[in-house]
Amino acid sequence: MVVVRKDSSYNVVEAARRRIINIFSNDLPVYMSFSGGKDSLVLAHLVYSLIQEGKIDAKQLTIHFIDEEGIFPCIEKTVKDWRKKFMLAGAKFEWFCVEVLHFNALNELESDETFICWDRTKKDRWIRPMPKFARTSHPLLRPRQENYQTFLERIESDGISIIGTRVYESVQRLKTFAKTKHYRKMFPIYDWKDSDVWLYLKEHRIKIPDVYMYLWQVGTPRQRLRISQFFSSDTIGILVRMNEFYPDLMERVTRREPNAYMVALYWDSEMFGRSTRKRRTIEKNEPKKDYKKELSKLLSNIEENFNTPHKRTIARRYRGLFLKMDGIAEEKHYKKMYEALIAGDPKRRTLRAIQQTVFSDGRRSATN
Repeated sequence: MVVVRKDSSYNVVEAARRRIINIFSNDLPVYMSFSGGKDSLVLAHLVYSLIQEGKIDAKQLTIHFIDEEGIFPCIEKTVKDWRKKFMLAGAKFEWFCVEVLHFNALNELESDETFICWDRTKKDRWIRPMPKFARTSHPLLRPRQENYQTFLERIESDGISIIGTRVYESVQRLKTFAKTKHYRKMFPIYDWKDSDVWLYLKEHRIKIPDVYMYLWQVGTPRQRLRISQFFSSDTIGILVRMNEFYPDLMERVTRREPNAYMVALYWDSEMFGRSTRKRRTIEKNEPKKDYKKELSKLLSNIEENFNTPHKRTIARRYRGLFLKMDGIAEEKHYKKMYEALIAGDPKRRTLRAIQQTVFSDGRRSATN
């Protein structure tokens, strides 16, 4: 599929504002997902500004925040601040602390497939106290059986959902957006670049959570500065140095998820797919691996090598790519695949990135 980009006569900020106004003009309920992350803050500020200007009706709006239990104090404070602002403006803000499933990047170390947020059987080990005003149930919720995305789709089905998702970081996501008819889901800032987001936050003096700076300090590339629950593959690296920033919090995290300490011990290893100077020094005198051969062994017996249904599903996707890229892939590609399978790739982000890289490199080689 060919994706064609077209120039516009107005900038991304004006484009987003027009989209939001158009969404509210349908006189349907509007639901906004909020996380407290940078993209979510941009969308929240755009919507809030239009309410203040009288261009959209706050009474149409309901903000949904899914509290995933394992979040940073600065995220909780950011969400509380915006909750207050929106409620004073006349919008509805629903803060959910419910038992939904969440991928756990540490699940390679145990048999649990998912992390259950606010697990009632582990109340004595919750990472933080539940806010007193939070909703703990909903008639349409299937507790302990579904992720929050499925839950939100169900409770927002009578209106239009607006989400701060962007496509710039992912060609795969761009293609998906281009060919899919999102009648009930709208993405007002879908075409913003990283630089657009950071510039908007700076120009409007929007306070961002401190965790972004912490993620930067532990070596997270700017394009991967994403906020999620502690055990997500996007932010698990913060556990390496959490003792420096939040020592009390790290103690609670380890009590809730005993494998959390493994991140600090093995961060610079193939267990987490890292490629750092420290790891290269450690592995300098080790025999060189044939990653294609190692992958072949790993994928030749998926039932035995992967211990949960979800991991086996992911492994089959990797096996499909492994077979397709035979003859065009290089050792670096096989290494990336092998380490992703070892570390875990629950959302298949690494798989999609590898696929794009392999075939892009193959096309360049063919033209040279």
